[in-house]
Amino acid sequence: MEVTINNQPYLLDEASSIELMLAKVSVAETTGLAIAVNQTIIPKSGWSTHPLQQGDQIILIKATQGG
Repeated sequence: MEVTINNQPYLLDEASSIELMLAKVSVAETTGLAIAVNQTIIPKSGWSTHPLQQGDQIILIKATQGG
């Protein structure tokens, strides 16, 4: 299935969760990471069970320090 992650198309397995998607796109560090699927924030506790669907719009937001 095709989803969009930060405005880039990705092909995932049909039965993918957020956790599996992160492994597929090589996101190893999840500290400070927030994820929204179709403009809804998904809590980290739900990443392993939240199913992704064809056409989902996913945004990965990484907190950074700066000033």
